[in-house]
Amino acid sequence: MLVLLVVLPPLAAWAALRANYAGDLQEGTTTRGKDAIWLGHAWVDGRKKDADLAAFAARVKGTGIRDLYVHAGPLEHDGTLPAARYPRARWLIDSVHRTMPGIRVQAWLGDVLATEGPDGLRLEEAGSRAAVVRSTRQILDAGFDGVHFDLEPLLSGDRNYLSLLDDLGEVTRARKVPLSVAAHQIDPLPAAHAVNGALSGSEKWWSQEFFGEVARRVDQIAVMSYDTWMPLEGMYGGYVAQQTSLALEVTPEDTDLLMGLPFFHEDDLGHHESAETVAAAVRGTRLGLGRTDRDRERFGVALYVDFAAEEGDWAAYRAGWHP
Repeated sequence: MLVLLVVLPPLAAWAALRANYAGDLQEGTTTRGKDAIWLGHAWVDGRKKDADLAAFAARVKGTGIRDLYVHAGPLEHDGTLPAARYPRARWLIDSVHRTMPGIRVQAWLGDVLATEGPDGLRLEEAGSRAAVVRSTRQILDAGFDGVHFDLEPLLSGDRNYLSLLDDLGEVTRARKVPLSVAAHQIDPLPAAHAVNGALSGSEKWWSQEFFGEVARRVDQIAVMSYDTWMPLEGMYGGYVAQQTSLALEVTPEDTDLLMGLPFFHEDDLGHHESAETVAAAVRGTRLGLGRTDRDRERFGVALYVDFAAEEGDWAAYRAGWHP
């Protein structure tokens, strides 16, 4: 009996996710021209050249990519940002504007947070938050079209993070540029983040309420809908469909919502490349969009990450999202 009590709930959940992956895709659940891609640090530190940019421009031509999240950090643990970390930023920004009109170059800034260990950025310290705001002004002065933050691990309900977003929003609104963030996944079951935290000491998810609080403070929110622990492709696709619906329910219509696509290949406990495929993520995204808010205009997908992508990832993105 004990074995049944332990085994049956996960099996039921997995079966529900697989069922969530079934059904027909609705017409119109395709690109709105508001997609994004995370780009590695090589684009601003001197390793990438004109030929690389020309090849990238050809790669994304005809897709819905509008935003480039270019890694320009990381931040120091005190919130500061050494200018020496992005010496070729001006070359990249000017080259993109010249060769890919309409595409925005956002600075991707992040750091490890001291939420599950002794080292990292401490958002509870007002001085650190103020330094992050100064770093944002600094990176925008360098010419970037916006700023994209990825701070992890970020616990659900963190009021210091919301306070930081309020302060950052004042800066970005004054500059008339987007404030963008990468977001954790949403509780697939009620209070899953709290239960997981109590059992493992690590919170994987945000509550749906907290996700909505973050989404209301930014111009763009990208869900990191990968590293899900799903062992099979159908379960992963069903999970993405669920995440898409949950995010759509609480994201304001004037905020861009992007669902992450796994353009990387690893095999570990959190990510199985045979399960977390681009094709499954795209189908799951389209299913969730069609079921929840088919006509949402400010919606897209975000590709993680350029330096790990393979030809099949790009082909699946084009075939599934640009039919």
